[in-house]
Amino acid sequence: MENQRNENFEEVMQQYEPMISAIIRKLNIYRDYDSFRQTGRFALYQAWSRFDATKGNFTPFAYRSIYGAMLDDLKKENRFSEVNTSVETETLEHLAQCDFAEDPNSQLHEAITALRKEERELLIKLYVENKTQAECATHFGLTVPGIKKRRERILKRLKGKLTSS
Repeated sequence: MENQRNENFEEVMQQYEPMISAIIRKLNIYRDYDSFRQTGRFALYQAWSRFDATKGNFTPFAYRSIYGAMLDDLKKENRFSEVNTSVETETLEHLAQCDFAEDPNSQLHEAITALRKEERELLIKLYVENKTQAECATHFGLTVPGIKKRRERILKRLKGKLTSS
């Protein structure tokens, strides 16, 4: 019974993939496509699991479920960005103003060299090579939320070291 249900959902997912793509476009999602696509698939699965055929057609129910889940994720991402952008911006502005290569005894040089190699590599990928968080997640074998948390911790630590004196 469970196996048949999974096969049915796989068919439903294939049928509704274009709807997920359309919602991503409608919401003007321009980064972290894979994360939002996964959110859409999960919302579709939840809608498929909860759907009661006696209450109407599945398509509008699926659409509202997918749209709502992606909108919730966008709101969470925006709240996260609002809270953490100031730390990131201040740290990057400070980094841009300093030329720590000329002064290996500088506070910035000490702060950066105190980071683990993998942490420095993440900052380089994000801010020098302009890689997306999804690309970094793939490179480091982590999830996008894992990359976001790691970036947040690294930037807070850098800011703390740079503003402590």
